[in-house]
Amino acid sequence: MRNMPRRDIVLIGASAGGLESMQELVAALPAELRASLLVVLHTSKHAGSVVPEILNRKGKFRAIHPEDGARIEPGQIYVAPPDFHMIVEDGHLRVIQGPRENRHRPAIDPLFRSAAAAYGPRVAGVILSGLLDDGTAGLMVVRAAGGEAIVQDPDTALFSSMPRSALRQVPQAHVASIDEIANLLLRLSRQEVPETVSSRSAKVVAARKEVKLAEASMSEIANEARGGSPSQFACPDCGGVLWEMEDSGFLRFRCRVGHAFTAAYLDAEQQRAVEGALWAGLRALEERSSLYKRMAELTQMPSLRLEYETSAGELGSQAKTLRDFLVDVNSREEERPTVERSA
Repeated sequence: MRNMPRRDIVLIGASAGGLESMQELVAALPAELRASLLVVLHTSKHAGSVVPEILNRKGKFRAIHPEDGARIEPGQIYVAPPDFHMIVEDGHLRVIQGPRENRHRPAIDPLFRSAAAAYGPRVAGVILSGLLDDGTAGLMVVRAAGGEAIVQDPDTALFSSMPRSALRQVPQAHVASIDEIANLLLRLSRQEVPETVSSRSAKVVAARKEVKLAEASMSEIANEARGGSPSQFACPDCGGVLWEMEDSGFLRFRCRVGHAFTAAYLDAEQQRAVEGALWAGLRALEERSSLYKRMAELTQMPSLRLEYETSAGELGSQAKTLRDFLVDVNSREEERPTVERSA
């Protein structure tokens, strides 16, 4: 009699504070765990390149950056390489430079969507420490495809925004500390699950289309029957129209070529754009004030000198008002845990 498949595909997504959580988790994983671990960790290019080496010092499983087309094997930790999405396809891993999602590459959502669409009930998705909400949409697909969702207890995470977002949208997820997650994965990996992925779930059908966009598939980019509806917003990456998608109150946006943003990430990008414009305006005001001061120094006409000095003073006053506003706004933004300054 043929053996039933088990829950042997573990997806792990982490961001700020996630490397610390990953080290703890890898150290706690039991040797008898028969599963493949697929990891996306938001890091800089330099830091990301040494993540497998760091994890190899901590646990019993070998961690690597996979090459494109690598076969998924049990007992292995596959870490998405810096600046590459990692996507599951036909028992193998695609490592590609598709469009950024939430300003990240690698991003968590493409991995979670693709694995859920390919393996369904065999998947366990894990969200660890991080800011904002990358991974939430992907975890929703994991659950819709019959997989299990696990979220690090926000009270134990260095940064709780990402776990809290995941729990808001997937309230049925297991909530656990790092040690508890390791034991839970062992228990779940021993459970027999159905062989097939439910193709009737709207989330799974939509996920397959989004996986094609993450792969920069021209057939999907050219497909006019995309999900959602046109929004009033422009893509911060390419300037194209963003299409709005909503699922259980979770708002996301994607442009024609595949750049994707949750509402939280789009808000952060708009905030950054406004701040950049204001700093440019401040620079222009200060430069004009300096120019009028220089002109006042050089003129031989007292009436003209007074006019230049008055203009310099007015511009300097405007510049001070704008600078004080920017400093005040930035100090308040530093207190907001949901704002992520990604590379």
